[in-house]
Amino acid sequence: MTVSARLAELGIQLPAVAAPVASYVPAVVHAGLVYTSGQLPFSGGALPTTGKVGAEVTAEDANLYARTCALNALAAAADAAGGVDRIAGVLKVGGFVASTPDFTGQPGVINGASEVLGEIFGEAGRHARAAVGVPVLPLDSPVEVEVVFILA
Repeated sequence: MTVSARLAELGIQLPAVAAPVASYVPAVVHAGLVYTSGQLPFSGGALPTTGKVGAEVTAEDANLYARTCALNALAAAADAAGGVDRIAGVLKVGGFVASTPDFTGQPGVINGASEVLGEIFGEAGRHARAAVGVPVLPLDSPVEVEVVFILA
């Protein structure tokens, strides 16, 4: 099954590629891989919320935002690769969670990204990962996700 067919089966429509907020490109293709820049949970061109997980943002909401970040990363990768069906799988996910000092649930938050990639790619969506707590992210976003995809 193609990635585009799987997305349709899941009822997932990829968003438009988010415009960079600084001097970088959304994704770069190199040596059979697509490296995405860190993706924020933009939806309709805006962040759904701002703040820290463990204070203004719940872990459950942040998990959904991580899912959005992963879909934004897939959109950026597909754009750079020449189409979503050129993406064969996921190599690595890096997740960043702006959180309070006492919040330790970063892995659960970034599961939102990992799980949607698994739904889309199946076994080829299994990946290495980091889930890191940070004091602040660009635009006061609660989460940011970067992904390394494998080309078909």
